[in-house]
Amino acid sequence: MEILSERINRLSESATIKMAQLGRELKAKGKDIINLSLGEPDFDTPEHIKQAAVKAIHEGYTHYTPVPGYPELRKAIAEKLKRDNDLDYTAEQIVVSTGAKQSLINVVLSLINPGDEVIVPSPYWVSYAAMVQLAEATMVNIPTSVETDFKFTAEELEKAITPRTRMLLYSSPCNPTGTVFSKDDLESYARVLEKYPDIYIVSDEIYEYITYEGKHESIAQFDFLKDRVIVVNGFSKGYAMTGWRLGYIAAPLWIAKACDKIQGQFTSGACSIAQKAGETAVSGDMTPTFRMREAFKNRRNLIVQLLKDVPGFKVNNPPGAFYVFPDVSAYFGKTFDGDLIKDSDDFAMFLLSEANVSTVGGKSFGDDNCIRLSYACSEENIRKAVDRINNAVSKL
Repeated sequence: MEILSERINRLSESATIKMAQLGRELKAKGKDIINLSLGEPDFDTPEHIKQAAVKAIHEGYTHYTPVPGYPELRKAIAEKLKRDNDLDYTAEQIVVSTGAKQSLINVVLSLINPGDEVIVPSPYWVSYAAMVQLAEATMVNIPTSVETDFKFTAEELEKAITPRTRMLLYSSPCNPTGTVFSKDDLESYARVLEKYPDIYIVSDEIYEYITYEGKHESIAQFDFLKDRVIVVNGFSKGYAMTGWRLGYIAAPLWIAKACDKIQGQFTSGACSIAQKAGETAVSGDMTPTFRMREAFKNRRNLIVQLLKDVPGFKVNNPPGAFYVFPDVSAYFGKTFDGDLIKDSDDFAMFLLSEANVSTVGGKSFGDDNCIRLSYACSEENIRKAVDRINNAVSKL
């Protein structure tokens, strides 16, 4: 008899992974699928980072690592935070994990109790909801829309706070919308949070280096709030190191120690080779990263221009990450071959089957009016994909 825990039965499958898998299965059957579903740079890891990994293997870095990461890497991350963000952290306040996703769940499980409330502006990265659920907490959403560039106000934040609120969790640049919070935005939120000393702020900054206008801003810059901020970052997006599985937090020491403790019982230290490569990435030549950013910006400009010509699509101009999140609700209620398109998931499945383009419905991101398209692919594929989408929706 197969009996799973209630915990796993309640947990939803990652929508982004599911759609990418469906696309791969169709491709294996001979379908010409263009994958705009997965958030992964299509660039190779830069050569100097790969060579650092090769060097580490030859130098014998093949043994267990300290749970919070090699001291040299943690020191290099602290120096990066000072250099790029003007944030002061010691190496002891850094915990390196097997990807920023593990960094996030470490923080959530270390700080959140059953019954607590976690404020998550929507749209949000799909795994935030699952992490709050695993902590047996309640997620409180602040809805936004394409008309406001998916930003929320300080007033909306304060309205969402209750005596049970324990955490604010968000990403900037944002997955799935590409929204970037300015210094003024963050300061307005910080002034609200200043009044509520029991609320912790988790700032997911994994897309830091993929910001097109102005410089990246962190809420940790406000000293009156810094002792409650946990900065989450990693190597997958800015350095095209998705498969290396390397992320980190910078946090108050007591939170860093708590994450060290929980990680010691889950995975222990991150991969030794990945850490040595990460040390070179964070302290080495950033030219490849800036070239990738420029390519992503060109692709952003292209896909936004093309999507604006698709009837029924409402799209804004996202200033970061590599996603667009158009409102496609104009197509809800329409039918194709007798099948009713009720929501964003149905619309994404329609595009997959009729246009051979893999996207992700917005429902799992907390906004059922939209779909997410990743433009971490070639300009040729962007043009082909939008052309196919145009042809498909003309049949509705």
